[in-house]
Amino acid sequence: MSFRKTVSCLLFPLTMWYAVGVWFRNLLFDLGIKRQVSPSITTIGVGNICAGGAGKTPHVEYLLRLLSDQYPTALLSRGYHRKSHGFVLDDGSHSASRLGDEPAMVATKFPNVQVAVCEKRVTGVEKLLQLPKPPKVIVLDDVYQHRYIKPTINILLTEYGKPYSNDHILPFGNLREGRRARYRANIVVVTKSPQTLNPIDKHNIVNRLKLKPFQKVFFSYIHYCDPLPLMGSAPLPLQTVESVLLVTGIADPEPMRQYVSRFCEVSTIHFADHHRFTAADIRRIRRAYVQINSARKLILTTEKDAARLRELVDHEVMSGLPIYYLPIEVRIHQNNDMSFDQTVKTIVHDNNLFQERMRNAKFDF
Repeated sequence: MSFRKTVSCLLFPLTMWYAVGVWFRNLLFDLGIKRQVSPSITTIGVGNICAGGAGKTPHVEYLLRLLSDQYPTALLSRGYHRKSHGFVLDDGSHSASRLGDEPAMVATKFPNVQVAVCEKRVTGVEKLLQLPKPPKVIVLDDVYQHRYIKPTINILLTEYGKPYSNDHILPFGNLREGRRARYRANIVVVTKSPQTLNPIDKHNIVNRLKLKPFQKVFFSYIHYCDPLPLMGSAPLPLQTVESVLLVTGIADPEPMRQYVSRFCEVSTIHFADHHRFTAADIRRIRRAYVQINSARKLILTTEKDAARLRELVDHEVMSGLPIYYLPIEVRIHQNNDMSFDQTVKTIVHDNNLFQERMRNAKFDF
């Protein structure tokens, strides 16, 4: 028996207690003892059942690109690992210490989107609606277990290579709650799927997810763009680079490493997820970069890490380092009946129209 399986078996009693606690909490919400709020505007929740990265941020960005040109749109996140507290609205500084690295990254990329963070999502939504120019659509990041809000659209993400159907509840497995939680979703997106999707594999995965007829399933994959400089906008194709020092502070850097290694030699320095970089870290990175024997070399990181590294850009230790980041986008495979874009846009349009009629009816009364 492997070490991991041995530890999992030893932790099984804890899993039972944790499962009972999560089940009881969900029961309180289902019975209405714990109150859920349905905001008076369209809200879109994005989250997962599994602990770890299923690709929430790229899917949030996909939704913002899809909707923000048509509707005044806001992103509300909890803002993990930020130094601030309470409700914070981005003031244009896109500060990772105030917002957290992921909201700061989104604020940088989407200047037309109001980006806010708040530990209590109900309070966050209320604050956004009190703004002089309130949004008409709010995207809620990592909100699947935060049941105090009931989103208009609840999107559940699950990984192609690690679907929830093959997993178990923490700490025996990697699920935050039981598999029945999948029924709260309107839409399920199977993330990190192959760019060329085998119809048989797709059919088998959909069957294993065991969803209800009202739930729509889509498959998405990651598209890597050309690297961009930490401070600048001129892309640099990886085909022109010989060696890369890959610096990451994310949960799973392996897919990125595999992609980059298709073009050039890769050395790696991996920090913990959401790592806050220090001057000592930059000195370590510089030493590793100098040791690479190549004329065409650079330091490459993720968009999330770039948001934190920018806070050190004026520090002398950063001087002269060619630091680039690798932007990623989500692409969604098209279904035969209705596309993901059409599904989301139709629900948003219909709900906004309904909310407008409700407001007018109250006014007339």
